[in-house]
Amino acid sequence: MIRTATPADVPVIHALIRELAEYEKAPQEARATEEQLHEALFGERPAAFAHLAVDDGSGECVGFALWFLNFSTWRGVHGVYLEDLFVRPSARGGGYGRALLTELARICVQRGYERLEWSVLNWNSSAIGFYEALGARPQDEWTVYRLTDGALAELGRSAD
Repeated sequence: MIRTATPADVPVIHALIRELAEYEKAPQEARATEEQLHEALFGERPAAFAHLAVDDGSGECVGFALWFLNFSTWRGVHGVYLEDLFVRPSARGGGYGRALLTELARICVQRGYERLEWSVLNWNSSAIGFYEALGARPQDEWTVYRLTDGALAELGRSAD
């Protein structure tokens, strides 16, 4: 049901990312190209990793998890940051999301990583319920900040 992505999977990962962006009502934000994904996942120095959920009967890829390593200065070890988890709506309820998270948890335990973290949109109550049923808890005391586009460029130029 779950397998590690290969370079041949880049087109389906790209398609799933586009589907996720549509689901999250932000298709214009998904600008990554297949070439960028290939380099990030399978280049000389991979920056991210991916696992696919595959339907045993049809062999169709129905979901994915894309993740990268982070580091906890407090714990002194790596963790996994789950950038994207998506299961096609037609396959939801089939255990694919749980299987993807179980695989990432297995990797954490096997490698001695002490955290598996991700963000979820506040309006996505079905995902929040799913995560909490697995034992995940929101980190209410933290607020995510982000610099992008013009603000990022302006700050970066100010260092010159």
